[in-house]
Amino acid sequence: MSKDISHIGGNASDKIKNFLVDRRKLFTALGLAPKLETTFGDSVVAALKLSEISIHKNELEPLSLEAIAVCKIRITQDMVNGHGTLHGGCSALLIDFCSSLATIALQMHTTGFPGLGFSETIHVVFHAPALLGEELRVVNTCTSAGEVVQSARTEIWSDTHHRLVVSGVHVTVKPQKPKERKPKKAITTSKL
Repeated sequence: MSKDISHIGGNASDKIKNFLVDRRKLFTALGLAPKLETTFGDSVVAALKLSEISIHKNELEPLSLEAIAVCKIRITQDMVNGHGTLHGGCSALLIDFCSSLATIALQMHTTGFPGLGFSETIHVVFHAPALLGEELRVVNTCTSAGEVVQSARTEIWSDTHHRLVVSGVHVTVKPQKPKERKPKKAITTSKL
């Protein structure tokens, strides 16, 4: 049974929207996390609302495509630090998960198949605090979804205060089979 996708804007196909709207189906299809309710940040990921998925030409390089995925979430108690503001670890989780949606969307659009690697790096820049109860908009843009390396950038905006809270870049790599190496010849030394 497919989920309702009528609330998801953007020009991505219904196939892509249906695949990305249900995070449990998403992770199961990718062979990850069979018991999602026990994984780190599950309550945060469960609260995310996917509001847009778009595919369009890159403005700087019109021969390239990029995907945009926008998610919304309200900051709850399990997302804040001791000061009552968005926790840095939660910010990294939002960048990790939400940017992956944009990456998968671009891969599905260009190849017909989803694929996701493992995080290589996540760079996080903190711009302003966001308090308990604020509404956040997580805007993710994937400009590179290659066979080995994928990269996406994320901006987390406070819709409550209309300011940038956090930005980041997420780079993932797909695991590759190691190439077979030929044994090196033994090095012999001659007498001097």
